[in-house]
This record gives sequence, structure tokens and C-alpha cells, in this order.
Amino acid sequence: MPEITKPQESFSQTSHPKGLYILFATEMWERFNYYGMRSILILFMTRALLFDKVFASNMYGSYISLIYLTPLLGGFIADRYWGNRRSIIAGGLVMAIGEAVLFGCGSIYSSNPDFAKLLFFSGLGLMITGNGFFKPNISSLVGQLYPKADTRKDAAYTIFYMGINTGGMLGPLICGLVGERDGHPEDFKWAFLVGGIGMIISVIVQLVFQHKYVVDPNNKQLGTIPANTPKTLLSPILAVFGFAVLASVFIGLLYGDTKINFLFYLLTACIVLVPAVIFLDKTLTKIEKDKVIVIFVICFFVIFFWGAFEQAGASLTFFAAEQTNRLTPWLKVPVWAVATMSALALWYITNLYKKAAKNLASAFDKELRLTVFGLLGVFAAAIIALNVYVFATGQKVIGKDEIPASWFQSLNSAFVVLFAAFFAWFWQKLGKREPSSITKTAIGLFMLGMGFLWIGKGVDNVLPGVKVSMIWLTGMYALHTIGELCLSPIGMSLVNKLSPLKYSSLLMAIWFTANAFGNKLAGVLSAVYPPGAAEVSEASKHGIDLAAILASKVAPAPEVAEQLKKLEIPYEYKTFLGYHINNLYDFFMLFVFMGVIAAIVLFVFSKKLRLMMHDTPTANPSAP
Repeated sequence: MPEITKPQESFSQTSHPKGLYILFATEMWERFNYYGMRSILILFMTRALLFDKVFASNMYGSYISLIYLTPLLGGFIADRYWGNRRSIIAGGLVMAIGEAVLFGCGSIYSSNPDFAKLLFFSGLGLMITGNGFFKPNISSLVGQLYPKADTRKDAAYTIFYMGINTGGMLGPLICGLVGERDGHPEDFKWAFLVGGIGMIISVIVQLVFQHKYVVDPNNKQLGTIPANTPKTLLSPILAVFGFAVLASVFIGLLYGDTKINFLFYLLTACIVLVPAVIFLDKTLTKIEKDKVIVIFVICFFVIFFWGAFEQAGASLTFFAAEQTNRLTPWLKVPVWAVATMSALALWYITNLYKKAAKNLASAFDKELRLTVFGLLGVFAAAIIALNVYVFATGQKVIGKDEIPASWFQSLNSAFVVLFAAFFAWFWQKLGKREPSSITKTAIGLFMLGMGFLWIGKGVDNVLPGVKVSMIWLTGMYALHTIGELCLSPIGMSLVNKLSPLKYSSLLMAIWFTANAFGNKLAGVLSAVYPPGAAEVSEASKHGIDLAAILASKVAPAPEVAEQLKKLEIPYEYKTFLGYHINNLYDFFMLFVFMGVIAAIVLFVFSKKLRLMMHDTPTANPSAP
């Protein structure tokens, strides 16, 4: 049989290497898994496992905090010993196993609640471990597909970024559709199963196609195992043992944090001690120390941003589920429109089939060609089956009477897809007037505050149990996305530019630690979410008018207060650092104050901070 060699790809300015689309698909399905699972996580904790909101919020914060910390370890092991490809596949498999464990938890939570909770912690521990090996190793491969001076890199990162957000948009929609199907807690397990299937697809894409297509301009495979790696470290038995140990550690950290909340203090210690170590180094020049100060200032303000932004998976999900009117009687599509859209979709699939046949015609591309044909065939068959079902059952319209609460978590990714191209154009259009990275961070914080001000206006003078229009939540996510597009892309780029060489890795670790700290803070802040519709409904089942108690119209009698305590229904509002939270308006205004004050302070000191950067270039970082 003649040897099949890869045809040399043309590095023109109008096309991208096929490897980019392999990485796109790998990352898209992983993000589908992560965001789909996250969209129902806190609902699963409160409705199925019956955790109270305070416990569930703190658990959520601990989970996403560790999600941001583990890439430090996974990236180190990949660089030194395993290579990107092995780390991606291993991490993806561990996450798929984690989803399977969570599926098991969702299957037995009512019959064996104690064992289900053990499975729950185990599943999260596996997800954290796998993420640490998967997440840092994908994006690092994108730039290596191109020659150093290739002008297509920015466009490549934009395409890759679209993959992230396509997965982030589809995950909550599909997992929410199957997980909140009828409002029954037992349905949540299907969301974990669908997320796990997405993760397996991601691993298969990487396993089958990475070695053929993810190559540098000289057709050399990327992400291979470093040449000096000892063979003992590549042993599958050692890998399984290592993952088991790491997962056990993270399971212990999660469980321990629910008892002591030590993770918050551990992250605080890191933020305090690392600067001390760096500034005690007498070999650093004043200019280097000035740049390090700028890094720490940005990290400090980023904590406030993510502490508020990541309410999406916690308190804002409570709000979507309990106090947002999600009824959609207007969401009805007539069958003739379904048939028309289906015909257009089939026409588009046919065109894609023709393009794939032309662009993947070589013998080298046979596996990829057949895979694309198979996927297009599955999509076409699904469209045809949907139409046959609709017409066979005699339906006049299709739609949903109420949308799942988890669907709102797809809005951020959807808005990123809509707004990202505009912002890339806008920053370039400004030219020399483009704001500095410091100012963009301040704008991001300000827009975050405006988002919470918008939703705060929507709930002002609204009693617990009264639902408001979904326009308030939708508008808030749009404003938050604008803030994210101003702040999020600049972080790692700025740290790389400002870090002294000897401390570059340590300062990048501090950047991730700041993100982890913000995520942990998100859980802590969500824990002060005021009692609302769910608590009012539960109390009414026992003959207690909790709405009147919360509105301070009546004081609970001692026996009523005792009954509420036994039922674990909160009937008193909380405080945070002396700030009294008496209703949802007060709760959302906490984030307004946090975002706007942080933005003002950062803007006031922006000129001083720019001077401390000592002319370090901060070019437009619109590409992630």
C-alpha cells in the first residue's frame, strides 16, 4: 500500500489550517460540558440534594474557585512531562467520568441520599481534576499552528473564541432542556449525562484527529510528549493512581471547605504572601517592582469583577428560577415556519456536504471527510425526523409554555458572539484614542455595576414571591457581557508583558489565584441572597405567612420562629460587612456599589498606574 502523506497546506491570508477547526471542536464540546453542567448545578443542590441556599452557594464558590486553580498544576505537568495532547485526552476522560458519577448521584439521591452526597463530592472532585489538565493545554496550541509573523493569528483566536462561546451557549440550552424538562428533580441526571456525552465527543475529536492536523507550519506534530520525559511517568497505572490521588485531595478540599471555609483564607494568604516574597528580592529594579505593583493592583480589582459576574451560576439562577416570569405563551412557532426553516437547513447542509467533499478530497483527509459526512447526515436525519413527528402528531404550533431557569446562563455566551466582532472593530477604529488596559478594566467594572443597577431597578419595591419580567435579567446579562469584553481579554496578556522574567510563572499563578479568589467570593456573596419565593412557598405549606414576616408586617411568634428553624427556612435578612440586605433591591445594590466604586477608584489612579508601567506596550488585546 502506498504511503499516504499529508498534502502541504497553503498558508495564504484567506484560509486557516484544518487544525484550528479540530481545536475549535474540541474546546466547543468541553465548554458545552462545563457550562451545561454549571447551569443546573446549584438547582440540583437545592432541589434534589436539598442543600440550603447558603451551603449550596458556598459549595458553588469553592467548586469554581478550584476549577480556576487546577490549571496551574495541569499546565506544569503538560509542559514538563506529558505534553498537551496526552494531558487534554486524560483530563477530558476524567471529566467524562466525573459527569458519569454525577449522573449516578442524580439517579439515587432520593433512595440513598447519603451515598448520593458522597457521589456528588466525588463527581465534582473528578471534574476539578480533569479540568486542570484539559483547560490550559488547548488555547496554547492555537498560535503554534501559524508562522511567527502570520497576520491570521488574531482571526484564528477570534474563531477559537467563538468555539468557546458556541459551547457556552448550547450547553445551558440543551442541558437545561433535558434537566429541567418537567420541573422534577429526578430529571437533573439527564443534564449530567448529556454533558458527559459532550465531553466524550471532545475527547474523540482530539484522539482521532489531533496527531494528523494539529501541526506546526512544518507539519511537525504539536503537543507531543517532551523528549526527556522518563518512561515511568508515562505509565497508565501511574496516571490512574495520580488522578485518583488528586481527585481525592480535591474532594477533601471541597468537603473540608463546607465545614471550615478555609479556602477563602488560603487564597487570601496567597495574595498577601507572594507580594512579600517578590518585594523582598533585592535584585529587582525599581522599574520591575513598579510593573509588579501594577499586576497586583489589576489582580485586586479583578477579584471584585468575578465575585459579582459569577453570580450567574448562583444567586442569579435562584432569581431566574423563583422571581422571574418565565412564561412564554408568545413562543409558538407554526408548523409551516418549522418546515420552511427545515428546508433552508437541509439546503445549507447540502452545501456544506459539497464543500467538505471538495476541501477534504485527498486520501489523507479520508477519516475527517467521513466524520463530517456522518455528522451532516445525523443533523439532516434529525431535522427530517422532527418534521415527520410534528406532522404525524397533527401539531399546529410548537413551543414551550415556560423556559427553564438554566437557559438564562446561555445569554452571556450568546451576547459575546453578538458583540465580540463589534468590539474588535471599535477598538481598532479608535486608533490612538483606544483606552489603555487599565481604563478598559475600569470600564468593565463600571458596566458590571450598571448591569446590577438595571436589575435592581426591576425589583425595587417588589415583594418576595412576586415575579418580574425576564427583560431585567436579559438586559443585565447584556451589560455584563459588555463589561467582560472590556476587561477579560486583557488579563493574561498584561501579566505576560509586565512580569519580570524570573517571576513570570509565579505572577501568572497570582493572576489565576485572583480569578479563583473572585469565584470563591461569588459563592460567599450569593450566600447572603435574601429569602424569596421558594421560602415563601415552602412556609405556606405549613400555614406560615412568611411574606408578611419578611415585609416586617408581623413579628413571628416564638413557636413560629422555632418551627421555621426546624424546617430550615430562613426568616431573617442578612448583613455583609455591616451592610443590611433587607430585600432583593438591597442585594443587587451591593454589587452596584462594589463595581462602580472599584471602577471610580481604578480610573482615578489609572494615569499613575500607566506611568508605573514604564511605556510597556498595551496594544489592542481584543483577540483572546
